[in-house]
Amino acid sequence: MKALQFTFSIPRYLLGKALGHRFPRVLWSRFASLQYTDVPEPRLPGEEWVKIAVHLGGICGSDLHLLFLDDSPSLSPFASFPFIPGHEIVGTVTEAGPLARDFTPGERVVVDPLLPCAARGLELCEACSRGDFNLCTRFTDGRLSPGILIGGCRDTGGGWGPYVVAHRTQVLKVPPGVDDANAVMVDPLAISLHAVLRHPPGDGETVLVIGGGVIGICIIAALRALGFRGRIVTLVKYPYQGEAARAYGADASILLQRGDGHYEPLAEVLGGRLLRPVLGKRVLIGGADVTYECVGTGRSIDDALRLTRSRGKVVLVGLAAIPKGVDWTFIWLQELQVLGTINGALETFQGQRRKAHEIALHLLSQGTVNLAPLVTHQFPLEAYPEAFATATGKGRGKVFKVAFRHLSA
Repeated sequence: MKALQFTFSIPRYLLGKALGHRFPRVLWSRFASLQYTDVPEPRLPGEEWVKIAVHLGGICGSDLHLLFLDDSPSLSPFASFPFIPGHEIVGTVTEAGPLARDFTPGERVVVDPLLPCAARGLELCEACSRGDFNLCTRFTDGRLSPGILIGGCRDTGGGWGPYVVAHRTQVLKVPPGVDDANAVMVDPLAISLHAVLRHPPGDGETVLVIGGGVIGICIIAALRALGFRGRIVTLVKYPYQGEAARAYGADASILLQRGDGHYEPLAEVLGGRLLRPVLGKRVLIGGADVTYECVGTGRSIDDALRLTRSRGKVVLVGLAAIPKGVDWTFIWLQELQVLGTINGALETFQGQRRKAHEIALHLLSQGTVNLAPLVTHQFPLEAYPEAFATATGKGRGKVFKVAFRHLSA
């Protein structure tokens, strides 16, 4: 089968790092770590596994970090090369192992991509026992090659190929009322639900969401779906992102400007006061109670720390790796809580413990949230150059989620 496969190679890595940000097309050229090539179909690793023909495979922010080689090398022990990227997956079951007979061929499903103890055939570690599958201590152990999730493990395939295999604990049946466009958004919504449920704002508090991409919009949608009635302010890069943020429940949207040009309107809407230092950005007295940082760049993290009130929370939802230009002064000056969050886990929702992906699918099936409008572009896999050019060129069009549509759809 044809798929996009990522292989680590020192020469290709160095070339991509040197030229990728200036000439992005190098990153999906014949000289890149990512190649469109023939690969074998993945096989069921065990009797509890199912094989899925992919309908839609999303391109998410973490995938773009991989494409641009921005991930920290610290993550490399938690991947196995070569692998097929893509962990946002909706598809149809084509095969089920003897111990996965609750799934039958032809059923439409989504996948929780995490590969913790259960998928690896291991007794549950302490983190998995308490439902924090995203913090599993054995992502490198068991019957699978290393990999935190599908899309980073060489044994499972990924959404940038026609087929994946998943353990039965990872697979969720899609209700008939949930179309593929909403289903492929289950994973980003689950990530956002995990961030909000683990680090919720208090009643009447003001939230700042930095970033108007898919995760930023999903944070807003998650907050409103979970009943948050306080103010939500967003800081976005493009006007169309501000329109979407308001449509999903934001009260105000401020456009990112050069330097600290956006601080004045933010200070006004957040009720803060600006002071000017001898050098650098202005300092805000006051600010948001809780800030969800959904970009992961040095600039966005620096803004998050500066725009949050004393003893407020900064929740890093974006994949920050090795940010530059961050002034850490405000962590101690304002006694901030800086918290990280990743993927989904077992959450408390309406008095019950449920996986974040189950909660996301429930909200979509009930019509509480409709994320289909965010799937703005779909491409066949062979059109990957156009797909990546679109995903990395958000300023040239109203781009949110770009996905690969496979022939099985």
